[in-house]
Amino acid sequence: MDTTQRTDQQRSADRRRRELLEAADRVVLRDGPQASMNAIAAEAGITKPILYRHFGDKGGLYAALAQRHTDALLSSLRAALDAPAEDRRRRVEATLDTYLAAIEARPQVYRFLMHPAEGSTTPGDQAEQGFDVGKHSAPLLRRMGEELAQVIEERLDVGPGTQQLARVWGHGIVGMMHAAGDWWLGERPCSRAELVTSLADLLWGRLSAAGDKEGGPGF
Repeated sequence: MDTTQRTDQQRSADRRRRELLEAADRVVLRDGPQASMNAIAAEAGITKPILYRHFGDKGGLYAALAQRHTDALLSSLRAALDAPAEDRRRRVEATLDTYLAAIEARPQVYRFLMHPAEGSTTPGDQAEQGFDVGKHSAPLLRRMGEELAQVIEERLDVGPGTQQLARVWGHGIVGMMHAAGDWWLGERPCSRAELVTSLADLLWGRLSAAGDKEGGPGF
């Protein structure tokens, strides 16, 4: 098999994988945590064994969907951080709002990624029982924490130990956004704008005092 043929086959496989993920997305948007491998296979017009061939099991499909949506969310968060703003406070609020707007816009996707254990299991989906939410959602949150830590380190100068403190802040802010957003999405005790303001107030002390890193893009 020559290189051109291998490349064509890889492109075809990548395209088919994207198509299957798009079918999975449609089912998740409709069913949320109740989305099953049977339903996703039916939406894609294939049998469940073929779906397993591409992703292994529901955990493999979950990981692929998580990467897809986390990539999109991180891109949106970086865009919010890079967008023109009146001052640092407005940039912090815009970043918080971007995260909350994303989970508000696609709550079924959020619940599938963060609360898949809420889904019911049908007799035909026995292989999906025992799906470990922590095993799959924790790496997603850790990735977001590391990405935010990198942004903080690139942009702020908080003196000695900046790298370590950036990681503490990155993971702490992601944990706060996740916990507060999860509670807010379930109960809607206030408007999104009110939640953004309250969270920004909580963060603002050290963020307001930190200087911009010399030569960095600024924060």
